[in-house]
Amino acid sequence: MLAERCYCELRSCCLDKAMAGFSLDLGPLKEPLGFIRVLEWVFSIFAFATIGGYTGTTHLTVSCPDGDKPVEAFFAYPFRLAMKPYCLPPSCNGSCTETYLQGDFSSSAQFFVCVGVFAFLYCTATLIVYLGYRSVYLQTSRGPVIDLLLTAAFAFLWLVSSSAWGKGLTDVKYATDPNRLVQLCTSCKAGEFPSMGRLNASVIFGFLNLILWAGNCWFIYKETPFHKVPAPPTTMQEGGAPGP
Repeated sequence: MLAERCYCELRSCCLDKAMAGFSLDLGPLKEPLGFIRVLEWVFSIFAFATIGGYTGTTHLTVSCPDGDKPVEAFFAYPFRLAMKPYCLPPSCNGSCTETYLQGDFSSSAQFFVCVGVFAFLYCTATLIVYLGYRSVYLQTSRGPVIDLLLTAAFAFLWLVSSSAWGKGLTDVKYATDPNRLVQLCTSCKAGEFPSMGRLNASVIFGFLNLILWAGNCWFIYKETPFHKVPAPPTTMQEGGAPGP
């Protein structure tokens, strides 16, 4: 009972201290620092949402005397293509052979999603600081400097993850191309190519995030002591004697 009471008092004290410094101010949203952070928050959601949960289907058809028989090969995020087999009929007598798509592109896909999720969480945390603890953020130079370093790190991560996933998406398209898969079946014809509009959009959102995070470094840099505002030129006092 004593330990529980102490825990409750400590928790209440911490909450009181946190709320004491909180002061909601929407003014930073009108400035580039806060407005760009909101854009980063939105575009990071778009980046990992367009790739997470994706499922696609590549189509083949087998020519038989009684008509064409469809063959469908399914694949999904995180793009370990050999996880799920598809039935490839070697003939038209009803028998089939389990066949697998080839390739494992989960590393680049999961890395891209991981960067997007952590970027979303960081944007959420910094927006709370900008809007509720602005005075604490600017009280010392430590807050802006840490913010600048982390923002630059995320810009670099967006560059690496977007480039890696762009290459991974190219490999996924090649591995699921019906025109290549028909080489495994002499009586097969290529069908509909899998729809990958969402995946193409994810790469675009990744590079848009790179531009946003890299550009935002400048506005955060202006809040740090590294950005020295030039002192205004000195002027002669009115009525003073001119210098030599």
